[in-house]
Amino acid sequence: MTASTPVLRISGLTKHYGGVKALTDAGFQLMPGEHAAIVGDNGAGKSTFVRLITGVEQPSAGDIRLDGEAVSFHSPLDAREQGIETVYQTLALAEDLDVPANIFLGREITRLNLGPLSVLNHKAMREQSVDMLSTTGVKIQDMSASLRGMSGGQRQCVAIARAAGFAKKLIILDEPTAALGVQETARVEDIIKGLKSRGVPLIIISHNLRQVFDLVDRIWVFRQGRIIASRRTADTNPQEIVGLITGAISPHSLPAEETAAC
Repeated sequence: MTASTPVLRISGLTKHYGGVKALTDAGFQLMPGEHAAIVGDNGAGKSTFVRLITGVEQPSAGDIRLDGEAVSFHSPLDAREQGIETVYQTLALAEDLDVPANIFLGREITRLNLGPLSVLNHKAMREQSVDMLSTTGVKIQDMSASLRGMSGGQRQCVAIARAAGFAKKLIILDEPTAALGVQETARVEDIIKGLKSRGVPLIIISHNLRQVFDLVDRIWVFRQGRIIASRRTADTNPQEIVGLITGAISPHSLPAEETAAC
């Protein structure tokens, strides 16, 4: 891979459920170190797009390339093994387990591997968890405490730190601050900015345009099951993006290079 090779390049991505066209002929690319946002109204195709590129569902048609190589994901595990980590709104955390157990959930380090009777290496998981949290700037005072007693912001930070620790190619965040307060939202956004400074490619799905303009380099607009526009954040504004989302602004009025990849 070179600096000019997209981390993720998608062409013609399509998903039909019988006669329902959830996503049609979507084109998308993410460059190394780039942070991009996916925006659009409910039902615009954003969730379908994420499910297809993370192996939750398989496309009806289309091509997905990771670091220039064609890939086909038949499950989320396939995507994870290729270096794509996703933090969903549900977080996929076990509230009754402590922080290291959650970070290594499904990837436990063992002293002795005996299948269901394996002996876990709690010390190694704790040490690596501390390193992962430290790298992303997450501070958890009591690593042995269960997540049940933690705030929503702390849980979200643990989930993002886990993704950042294991992601080899790309992190996807689905509405990472939708259920958080102002202070917790600011903390999560600081972590995302830290990932940017480390050159970690990231896709964020968000309805919060203030957040989008603060955090990303490029905005991809979905409407009625299609990607209709790709705009550099520096070259657009919230009013234009809202217009594209609602249909008040036609994508044909944009510069040709801003719609060529869509």
